[in-house]
Amino acid sequence: MRFELTKEYLEKIEVAIERQDNEWLINTLKELHDADIASIIDELEFEDGAYLFELLDDETQGDVLVEIDDDVRDHIISTYSSKEIAEQIENLDSDDAADIIADLPKNQIAEVISHIQDNEAAEDIVDLLNYAEDSAGGLMQKEFIRAKLDWPVNRCIIELRRQAEDVEKVYTIYVVDDEDRLVGLLSLKSLLFASQKTKISDLYVNKNMISVKTSDDNEDVARIMEKYDLVSVPVINLQNKLVGRITIDDVVDVIKEEADKDFQLASGISEKIEANATVWKISRARLPWLLIGMLGGILGAQVISGFEGGISEVPALAFFIPLITAMGGNVGVQSSAIVVQSLAKGNDMFGSIFKKLAKEALVGLVNGLFLAIVIYGIAYVFGNPALGLVVSLSLLTVIFFAAIFGTLIPLLLDKWKIDPALATGPFVTTLNDVLGLFIYFTIGILILGI
Repeated sequence: MRFELTKEYLEKIEVAIERQDNEWLINTLKELHDADIASIIDELEFEDGAYLFELLDDETQGDVLVEIDDDVRDHIISTYSSKEIAEQIENLDSDDAADIIADLPKNQIAEVISHIQDNEAAEDIVDLLNYAEDSAGGLMQKEFIRAKLDWPVNRCIIELRRQAEDVEKVYTIYVVDDEDRLVGLLSLKSLLFASQKTKISDLYVNKNMISVKTSDDNEDVARIMEKYDLVSVPVINLQNKLVGRITIDDVVDVIKEEADKDFQLASGISEKIEANATVWKISRARLPWLLIGMLGGILGAQVISGFEGGISEVPALAFFIPLITAMGGNVGVQSSAIVVQSLAKGNDMFGSIFKKLAKEALVGLVNGLFLAIVIYGIAYVFGNPALGLVVSLSLLTVIFFAAIFGTLIPLLLDKWKIDPALATGPFVTTLNDVLGLFIYFTIGILILGI
């Protein structure tokens, strides 16, 4: 049965914590998944969350640490000694342990590692800490199942049983040569049905084998696993030696983080902002784009002031300024969002830029023509066809150009190695506002003769 965290359930937890009803809390938590316990701790006040965390056994504490929000985890870990932190993470997969240790103060990292009893686990964590956080090496875990080419089936089964003690989830058996170079994959079915003396070299397959290198970007890894429907992918170094694997749960985290980052960029936030970020950091992340928006507003005001005489002669022109700017911004964001989404999936669209521009321009033309007819019909009914013609032609033109710029800007940003998600935020909106106002008043002067 799927757990659902309700307000009433959370209140029961809070009351039990207040009363220090540890027996009820422990029995309740035993029935829950680690991720559900993490959700409860995330919703509690820091002190209550830390109290609940203390009631968990060591193994569960480690699993919950992986699931809770970063700011909550930092608060909880800050109350523990280096030795206690080492005890909590010792049973975790190497990638999760490395992620937790990497967030510690630099002067504490070595101390925590020194308290890890399992030397092999400590070495794996140190190795992972040497890779960039956004690379395949930083994303991989060191626990995996492998078989040697020259092993007979009976030895292979014994070796796999031994290796499986340290691997929580077995997705694939990787086959390596004497130099630990990845050569193929071994099907569990073929292993079970083979005779005991059959060599692994006669059973493994290497056709269409997908792997990634430690230096590959984690977004590229996510795209590869999505494209080929993989639940895990082997990681090799520059010598093609098998050094780890990446599992689907870690890739989901990458996709979520990238989506959050793109959403923040599209909203005009240039830095990653956590829930516990300082006022200065939040302000610093938002201020550059607010300045761009303000600059756009100033330019828009300058455009309007340049046509002040025309507005004074036909005051009704001012009524439709919000319509023109809003429609231009909306169309620009729609077009850029589609391009950004395609680029995020790994599609190289710059090579077909003219084809893409032509398509979006045609879409803008169709949409603009329909909306122009609607607005002209409304103006005609209310007895002002001349003004209706100005607004409708302006709307058609603005939408047409907004679609083109909304497509072109993210493609150019991507070409210049700048995150194209920037194009869906204030950048495109501000540009279209200024351009739209200029087009609107220019057409008004030409048609109305002001």
